[in-house]
Amino acid sequence: MTPADLAQRIRKEAEGRGRFITALAGPPGAGKSTLAAAVVAALGEGARVVPMDGFHYDDRVLAQRGLTKRKGAPETFDVLGFLHLMHRLREGGEVAIPVFDRQMELSRAAADVVTDEDRFLVVEGNYLLLEEDPWRRLRGFFDLTVFLDVPFPELERRLVQRGMQAGRTPEAAADWANSNDLPNARRVLDRSCPADAVIRWQ
Repeated sequence: MTPADLAQRIRKEAEGRGRFITALAGPPGAGKSTLAAAVVAALGEGARVVPMDGFHYDDRVLAQRGLTKRKGAPETFDVLGFLHLMHRLREGGEVAIPVFDRQMELSRAAADVVTDEDRFLVVEGNYLLLEEDPWRRLRGFFDLTVFLDVPFPELERRLVQRGMQAGRTPEAAADWANSNDLPNARRVLDRSCPADAVIRWQ
């Protein structure tokens, strides 16, 4: 399924309805952000990406809670804040959303704004379909759910490469992937509920 194919399915299922929210879930390294941007581009005017990553706890909070080495795990996100955002997006009106800045390694509050003109929302994140409380409560907000299926060895390769691009040595990148990113990926793969569509995205 290409981004254009997914955009076409979204348009078809959204016929005669108001705001249509698609969840794009998958493990870290699967390519969610890239695919979400491509789908929104294919949908055109009235479409917008809403990233879950804006609800990362700040590094200082993670340090206070002893979670620095678990960054990116479900417990390192403000999931209740994210649930509140989804309520507001369903209700409509102007909604400011936070966006995670990977270069600065922090979330920027009110970095983007969703308005009533944004009919197609593509929400992307690792844990959108996680069958754990309170994450499972997200499911009711989505009109369509999509899961990205990428072979585990390919995820490992991408995550190590991502670490190196962030400035880590190959050894440090592999260590971080094996101790943090890949366990998070396993959690997504093992504990997510079935999606409406499963696609391979390279």
